[in-house]
Amino acid sequence: MVLPSKEVTRSSKSRLKESVFNTLQFDIVDKNFIEMFGGSGSIGLEALSRGAKRVWFIEQNAEAYRTLKKNCEYIDSRHCDVRRGDAFEILPQILMEIRECNERAYLYIDPPFSIREGSSDIYKKVVETIEKIDPEVIISIIVEHMAKESFPERIGVFRKKREKRFGKSAVSFYVS
Repeated sequence: MVLPSKEVTRSSKSRLKESVFNTLQFDIVDKNFIEMFGGSGSIGLEALSRGAKRVWFIEQNAEAYRTLKKNCEYIDSRHCDVRRGDAFEILPQILMEIRECNERAYLYIDPPFSIREGSSDIYKKVVETIEKIDPEVIISIIVEHMAKESFPERIGVFRKKREKRFGKSAVSFYVS
């Protein structure tokens, strides 16, 4: 797998990724999966390798987007839908497409911590986005965030099922 430069994105730690997928186990088999802030696509491509039916990726940065496209082509582009642009604007479009097919998806949100300019209010935007999500379309929401930042116990109709910490990173799992 190709990785974009660290100025553009950061990869999810192997231990964190393994723990996420050990938690999800076989639940993602034949399910849809969305990776917001796709970067290199490591999480979504792992979901695909573990049996996800289709994976949507959203990435705004041009370099990371090109890398993501290459990684999808290398792994399995038939089951990947890669979109370039603002994740907060593109996610509702993807959710509508999934709803129109009477399907549901897992949503993985890994916003840039503080590596990109203008991302200081990113967690607020993530919470506001989750509040607007129709629970009929989403099976579960997984948010990767800085361990020092605590995510709410409830966001809209979604409640935090568990939180796992990995050094400077943490992962919060939400269900409706």
